Amino acid sequence: MALTVAIQMDHVSSIDISGDSTFVLALEAQRRGHKLLHYLPGDLSYHHGRVTAWAEPMEVRREAGNHFTLGETSRVDLADVDVVLMRQDPPFDMAYITATHLLEMVHPKTLVVNNPAEVRNAPEKLFVTRFAQFMPPTLIATNRRDILAFREEHKDIIVKPLYGNGGAGVFHITPGYENLNSLLEMFTEMFREPVIVQAYLKDVRQGDKRIILIDGAVAGAVNRVPAAGESRSNMHVGGKPLKSELTAREREICAALAPELKARGLIFVGIDVIGGYLTEINVTSPTGLQEINRFDGVSLESDIWDAIEARL
Repeated sequence: MALTVAIQMDHVSSIDISGDSTFVLALEAQRRGHKLLHYLPGDLSYHHGRVTAWAEPMEVRREAGNHFTLGETSRVDLADVDVVLMRQDPPFDMAYITATHLLEMVHPKTLVVNNPAEVRNAPEKLFVTRFAQFMPPTLIATNRRDILAFREEHKDIIVKPLYGNGGAGVFHITPGYENLNSLLEMFTEMFREPVIVQAYLKDVRQGDKRIILIDGAVAGAVNRVPAAGESRSNMHVGGKPLKSELTAREREICAALAPELKARGLIFVGIDVIGGYLTEINVTSPTGLQEINRFDGVSLESDIWDAIEARL
């Protein structure tokens, strides 16, 4: 069954084909005979009950420097496509939230992956609080007195923006660090939202594990080890991917999450676990497919497309 698949993404010219998950999802859709359409979040419009996008037909191939071809741009009614992959990177800001509202108007007649209402309701650092039994000591607050009291209790902490992504704005505050007040002033100027503060997990030196769940089921994992002198393990800031298996604790976490993910229609999810503690549940634009594929000899994008097609 050939489908028309629209991919809402950052421009295809900007992606790294050796690591980007959206790229392999597009490759697999094309291999199955589906027609691909490419558009940017800013190309979405609502007018008289219709949600449309200025989109281009797209072909993809694994050729560095020549990995895509785009056709002529035209206005596409998203009610007329079969699937929309919502794959643009955060930040999870009002533009992102507005896009979920617009896509919710066509879902589920047009299947949007992931369910846009649930993407909106599950920001990665807030959704995890529903599973507090697996979290490290965590504070979400604006009031400086609360933050300073948390630091006094835990000494070694991580401070990060509540709606940040990709490791941006993450600070490791050691017990001897004297500029926390200055840092909080900067956060207050940059963000209206609270900050998230967590006890520093020393096990991050052994890696921050990304686990992929497809339709609630564990599909694979990759460990990401921070570079020397770096507290962040994100691969685009130098984290090294390593082959990984799941521990009993990690399987317990995944089993607890599975019913909620399935109930919310969250087909493709990435969770982050450090030393047995759940730190994030990423439902926006998870990464890690290509690394797991290489280590485990699998094709997770094929499994994701099986789950999508089963819903149509």
